Formats: sequence, C-alpha cells, structure tokens
Amino acid sequence: MVVNAEHKSGFVSVIGRPNVGKSTLINSLVGQKVVIMSDKPQTTRNKIMCVLTLDDAQILFIDTPGIHKPKHKLGEYMLKAAENTLREVEVIFFVVDATEEFGGGEKYILELLASVKTPVILVVNKIDKIEKTKLLPIIEKYSALYNFAGVVPISAIEHTNLDNLVLEVKKYLEPGPQYYPEDMVTDQPERLVITELIREKVLHSTRDEVPHSIAVDIEEILTRPNDTVYVRAVIYVERESQKGIVIGAKGQLLKDIGRLARIDIENLLGSKIFLDLWVKVKKDWRNKEGSLRGFGYD
Repeated sequence: MVVNAEHKSGFVSVIGRPNVGKSTLINSLVGQKVVIMSDKPQTTRNKIMCVLTLDDAQILFIDTPGIHKPKHKLGEYMLKAAENTLREVEVIFFVVDATEEFGGGEKYILELLASVKTPVILVVNKIDKIEKTKLLPIIEKYSALYNFAGVVPISAIEHTNLDNLVLEVKKYLEPGPQYYPEDMVTDQPERLVITELIREKVLHSTRDEVPHSIAVDIEEILTRPNDTVYVRAVIYVERESQKGIVIGAKGQLLKDIGRLARIDIENLLGSKIFLDLWVKVKKDWRNKEGSLRGFGYD
C-alpha cells in the first residue's frame, strides 16, 4: 500500500474514571452517536472503536470501560479491557471531570500510566460547568503529578475546543493510510450497536438497583417483505424483582424502552424497525464465565 506522506493515521485510547464523559466526547468527535451515553457509572462495557476521517488524517478512537475497582467478574473484564489498550495505541486521552475532586480513581490511573511510554494528553472535560478561575488550578494539580504530552480543556457536550484536541492528536500520529471508508464511523457489527442502544434506554428508564444487572441479547434480525426490519431482543436481569421493574405497570416501561430504542435503531439502519422486546431472568450472570461469554464479554 502506498501511503501519502502528508496523510496520518493512528489509534487513540480514551480512558478515565466512570462517568467523566468519554463516550460523549467520542460521539462529538466523530459527529454521530455511536457509543451509548448515560449518567449511570460504568455504562461502557466493551472496547468500541470509532472512526474520524479527515482530509489529512484518519483517527481511530477506542472508547473503553471506566477504570474502577471491580466487584464481580464482569467488572474484572471491563478493567482488563481498558488497561489492555494502553500499549496498543499511538496516543492516550486521560479524560477527567472538571467538576469532580481528584481522588483515588485518578491516582490509580496515573499509576497505570507511569509504566506507559505512549504520549498521554490530559483532557479536562465539562469546563462549561465550572468557573473559569477554577480551571488553571485543576490543570496544575494534574501536571504536577504526570508529564503530559499535552493538556486540552474541553466541553464534549458543547463541542468546545474539540478542534484543538484533534490538532493536538495529529502531532503524535505517523504517516499512515486511511484504514476505513469515509462513511464508516465504527468497526462494531450492527447487531452489537443495536444491543447497546437498547441497553442505553434501559439505563435511562430504570432505577439505580437495575442498570448494572442488565444485559441484552439479539435473538433474531430479519427483513420482512415490506422492508421492515424485525428485531427480537431479550433484556436479561438477575432477579425476578428487577424483571418487574423493567416491564413496569401494565408493561408501560418496556413499551417506552422499545419506542425510544426503535428511534435510534431506525436512525442507525435507515429502515423501519419492528422491535420485539422480552425480559428474562438469568441469575447472577455477571459472575458466571459462561454467561459473560454468551453476552460477548470474553
């Protein structure tokens, strides 16, 4: 393959504590909703690659699960998935929340980065939520603890300073080819993205005791003669009481979840969707190797 010396490409791992805005940042950078978002911690469970194609570069962002102390086998998988990316990329984004105090989570991530030679850019997110005078002390705090390749304050949700963040990344990319077509924004199969979109709606719609117990499995996707795509999906929970919460009174909550998910899936596929949702119990699935593999966490 002949590579244009002016064209750059490379991988960027996006890491940070849960709920600092990593997924929102990546969606904003690629200009499309690819990875799911929620105000619930530990929303992202898999490594998901998203593609930003520019005239002079193609940047491949890897969204990782929030780094946290694991409480079950699923948590261990998520932590390993995040840590494994640190030596596989050209650049690392360490995303921090400007509204949160420096704590044990940030300290642990800096300890992980101490053994990494990859350039690390500190991305201070949610600057729209703090007074301007508070930004410099935050940057000084982190910069005193680690020799960052760059520091970029941003607001992912308001798209503030994202152009400068992309320019900062380009400094550390080598000349390379365009790996993926211009219209491709993720390497994930449609089935997995649909699964995640459904799970996002459950996260938004249920109470605190349910979200982390949720898994979604797509049992069937087929195109009917009228060009409507039929999708049958099962939402798994760990307890009978959680099943009742997800279904809701007279099935109303499940209907709302299906309606909201269908809108996003139709935007993704560009087709009319018939979404057939079911809820089943799979006890303690987060601690069972077989269940984790079955849901794609391997």
